[in-house]
Amino acid sequence: MSETIRGRPVETRGAEPLPRRHLAFTVVALTLLMFAQDQTAIATALTTVSADLGTDLAWAGWIVTAFAIGQILTLPLGGQVADRFGRRRAFLTSVAAFTVLALLCAVATGIGQLIALRFLQGVAGGIMMPAASGIVAHHYGRDRDRALALFTSIFPIGSILGPVVGGLVLTVWSWHAIFLVNVPLGVAALVVGALVVRETPRGEPVRVDVRGIALLVLTLVSAMVAITTLGASSGDTAATVAGATALVVTVVGGFAFARHSRSRADAVVPWRLIAGRGLGLMNATNVLFGAAVIGFSATLPLYAQVRYGLAPLAAGALLTGRALGTIAVSWVSVVLLRRTGHRPLLIAGLGLIVLGLLLAAAPSPGPAPELWLLIASVVLGLGMGLTGPAANNAGMHLVPGDVTAVTGLRIMFRQVGGITAISATTAAIAAAEDPGTAGAVAIAVLAALLACVIVFAARIPNHRGRW
Repeated sequence: MSETIRGRPVETRGAEPLPRRHLAFTVVALTLLMFAQDQTAIATALTTVSADLGTDLAWAGWIVTAFAIGQILTLPLGGQVADRFGRRRAFLTSVAAFTVLALLCAVATGIGQLIALRFLQGVAGGIMMPAASGIVAHHYGRDRDRALALFTSIFPIGSILGPVVGGLVLTVWSWHAIFLVNVPLGVAALVVGALVVRETPRGEPVRVDVRGIALLVLTLVSAMVAITTLGASSGDTAATVAGATALVVTVVGGFAFARHSRSRADAVVPWRLIAGRGLGLMNATNVLFGAAVIGFSATLPLYAQVRYGLAPLAAGALLTGRALGTIAVSWVSVVLLRRTGHRPLLIAGLGLIVLGLLLAAAPSPGPAPELWLLIASVVLGLGMGLTGPAANNAGMHLVPGDVTAVTGLRIMFRQVGGITAISATTAAIAAAEDPGTAGAVAIAVLAALLACVIVFAARIPNHRGRW
């Protein structure tokens, strides 16, 4: 059964699950696994890439940053692309593009070429993720709440596999092969997906919001430039001026974008999806959730080294506890979601994340630093496992007719929070006389911000049972 919302057919609560839905879920889960491990695997090879391509480490770091920027810029458009051209077509096209670009990255011979290819990979991923979520929702019908919640647990698996695969491939071969790992996965997902994924109802064609897209691109790119430049300025006057200028452009562009979104009903990111019906609080939560999840994951090894002097291998291994905790509790969250609703799980999960951050920021009271930080990492992972599925369903339940659009915005806000946290934390550590203490203060500040979100999370409308 279906109904029409704003001219677009969407599934209703009583929609029957489709045959072969589990196989379709496996396909989109495989693409998410490919995407997640790609984000983390290359981070293990930045110094090797820097030496091999004859560039400094700062430029090598743009291999990760360019990927995130491409994804952030495309995520708000991913829902519109999928709704207009069909989620199946958008999904398969983006998987094919991502796979081809992975192959091209593997044979890149210059840092500029590699950065450009990584940016395009991020663009493909930004279209792929909302389309994949929409496919899962369509195939599972009235059971889509559990399917989408389970979908969340795939990403931590990729986070575990990424550093392991990257380190192993780098040891036995070279950084080029890290990208080649995605090629067979992408081909398999493309072939099987073409056979089992059904097309979803399409929305009516809409006029492309060129002005809104331009303002969004201006705001996001200038924000990333400001964060990156100010974070790496280290007292350099020219870099500071450039970063301050980019920050001013970000504020002006953001104001113009918000004004545009409020005045145009068919804006690329409608204001109702930014601040309407409780989504403002959910978007703020996703920014800070991304800061905790993505930012903490990226900076924990660095923090462990500068504060406690841990070896790089031991510091990186701490993230395994976080990932395992997330995977274990995500299944529990999926089971409890219909019984308790998303609000209690969201509040409890955020509380555990705050506790994990505070434990990491506090000095070790007795156990070895490795054990203390591992405990903090596991507690954080448990909180992530509860919060992730609950936050996903909370946002989509507020506007059930815009699953793909809300998914894109959710991922975008989390990526923005993650990049902001990484830049702020690394800048604080680099500029401080006592890097370990500076890192601890940055983590504690993030915990305080998340604690404020918990107070307001009680106002989010709750829902028990099926959608």
